[in-house]
Amino acid sequence: MRIDDALSTFFAEAAELLREMETELLACAGGAASADDVNRIFRSAHTLKGSAGLFGFDFIVEFVHEVEAVLDRVRQGKAALDAELASTLLECKDHMDGLVTHAMNGQSALHPSMIERGTRLLRELGTTSPQAAAAAHSTSEATVASGAAPTGSETSSIIDRHAADAQTPGRWHISLRFGSDVLVTGMDPLGFLRYLTTFGSLRGMVVLDELLPDAAAMDAQKCYLGFEFCFESAAAREKIEGAFEFVKDDSTLRLVPPASPPAAYFETLRAAGFDDPRAARILEDCGSLTVAQINTVLLATDAVTRQPVQGAALKASVANAAARHEAQTIRVDAAKLDSLISRIGELITATASANLIARRSESRDFEESLTNVSALVEEIREGSLQLRMVRIGGTFNRFRRVVHDVSRELGKEIELQISGEDTELDKTVVEKIADPLTHLVRNAIDHGIEPADVRAARGKRSAGCIKLNAYHDSGTIVIEVSDDGGGLKRDRILAKALERGLIDATHKPTDSEIFNMVFEPGFSTAEKVTNLSGRGVGMDVVRRNITALRGTVSISSEAGIGTKITVRLPLTLAIINGFQISVADSIFVLPLDSIEECVEYSSADGHDYTSLRGDVLPFIRLHGLFGINKPPARRQSIVVVRHAGKRAGIVVDALLGEFQTVIKPLGKIFARVDCVTGSSILGTGEVALILDVPAVIERAIQRSAAWIDSTGAPQVAAA
Repeated sequence: MRIDDALSTFFAEAAELLREMETELLACAGGAASADDVNRIFRSAHTLKGSAGLFGFDFIVEFVHEVEAVLDRVRQGKAALDAELASTLLECKDHMDGLVTHAMNGQSALHPSMIERGTRLLRELGTTSPQAAAAAHSTSEATVASGAAPTGSETSSIIDRHAADAQTPGRWHISLRFGSDVLVTGMDPLGFLRYLTTFGSLRGMVVLDELLPDAAAMDAQKCYLGFEFCFESAAAREKIEGAFEFVKDDSTLRLVPPASPPAAYFETLRAAGFDDPRAARILEDCGSLTVAQINTVLLATDAVTRQPVQGAALKASVANAAARHEAQTIRVDAAKLDSLISRIGELITATASANLIARRSESRDFEESLTNVSALVEEIREGSLQLRMVRIGGTFNRFRRVVHDVSRELGKEIELQISGEDTELDKTVVEKIADPLTHLVRNAIDHGIEPADVRAARGKRSAGCIKLNAYHDSGTIVIEVSDDGGGLKRDRILAKALERGLIDATHKPTDSEIFNMVFEPGFSTAEKVTNLSGRGVGMDVVRRNITALRGTVSISSEAGIGTKITVRLPLTLAIINGFQISVADSIFVLPLDSIEECVEYSSADGHDYTSLRGDVLPFIRLHGLFGINKPPARRQSIVVVRHAGKRAGIVVDALLGEFQTVIKPLGKIFARVDCVTGSSILGTGEVALILDVPAVIERAIQRSAAWIDSTGAPQVAAA
């Protein structure tokens, strides 16, 4: 592996470790920390320290070592991980983030401000400076792989000790058998071997495949791994044994120190269950003993002739074992996925063009062949889009820290409840929605949740509650940010809107229209400016960012009860299943997931609504919406679409059917075109506009409502 690739892997893994540490610390800040919680935090810190040491990032190693020392005291019961210490450790985690970023930027010397911050944090922890830490490296060197630490086991660890322990540099022979439940407790056996390489080197290894049962008897949750290997290091026995601290209670570890007599090696392998011929082959293949040393022992015991295993066979055995237990995930550069999606989009367009040619050729064989190709392209499209789908839980979990920090700053007690964290959506959408959601959560804490005394006077719990929820609905993902605070001040918002001339004094706006005024640029009703809000900026940016993702945002609120902000976003920004319609010579595309049904057009002249099985259905004519002068078709259709619990009809000339649609963004000159959200290239090379369903529905309802108000017709029903 090139050093650049290894570094990128380190930075990615460091970010994951720090996120895990933050999650566990936030959990500890809210209640009593369990031994497992502390072990997981310690493990993240220790793994980060070890990885940073491999690349020579001493400034990371020195600081993390001191944090690790504090965590080690907590593990030993010499200190308590209370809310105050957890908050300090969270600041330390932020400082580690800065150190990793510093290393990522290729800098070695720390800025004085970073040194000052690190010194202050270590002083708050009650530990020494990083410089002193480098000189007094006394914390436990135990390491673990990812996962929860075991709480104990009845299985005893068998550690054979030889009197000839040598502290001088040399080759140790290590016989290792992991416990059968090591995977269940969340440990990665190979992680322990990787850690050994941080203070020594593996000279040779034999993976014991004879420990594997038959396929029928194999349990996927059980570990059958065993290793015999030669480890060259100047480390003391305690440090080598310490590397297996977290699994020593349910694993078997035998060490043969350097300079031990050859018979001691055979004695250890006999205790492990091997006969002398097998032990001889293992010791030779590992490089623990020379052939002459092995022969001396075999001749002395009148052993049978050796039959050593060839080197190629050993390499194949090790490779196969590693492959079986390798993690089932790989890291892929996001740019490569984007390129793949782009190529598939071009493939879809080319396939559509080929289908047109096939139909014109009137060749049945050609058409059948293209049908098969189209089906395969559809499967590739679905599979490739799934590669970009990620769970929103990672984004939601970062708000635990936001709530923790902001609530402490404001002196409020606030709980965060998360649901729907397994809901998946496009990675690009997840990345771009994080900032708008952060502002909504901070706004809910600052403006939504009342102080404890006010809540008590209203008969509420002193602790406020903010809820994050996500779910799928009609081909979109819905994200809800709600709080149980005092709700929006309707009259104050209305007065401010009238003062700024945002609405006409004669107009009677609905509650929804009034609440949505907070998304206007510079709109604020805050009585005082704080670090969080009240500057008249932010909410307009939230709406602009969500609109840029082809999404919508709405607010519902009830005085004294709370506020809910609902964000609706498309699942993907790349390729959708579209339904093509035509008006005169123009072709438009609707997202298939937003369509309920298609019915024949019928309505009285001049009406902007029709009856659909007894319900009033508002509709809009695309002829009029886009100013198409050609006369409509003699037989028109209505496409019934739904969004956010509302539905409306779209009057079109013809229904062209379902087609895969590659979304192309509109140019800047068309960025403000109403009721259009994008474009697509058809197989003929023509451009079709993709309709913005939410905007079309709102336009249809408003026009119908205006006509009803002027004529006194029945109110429009929303499904």
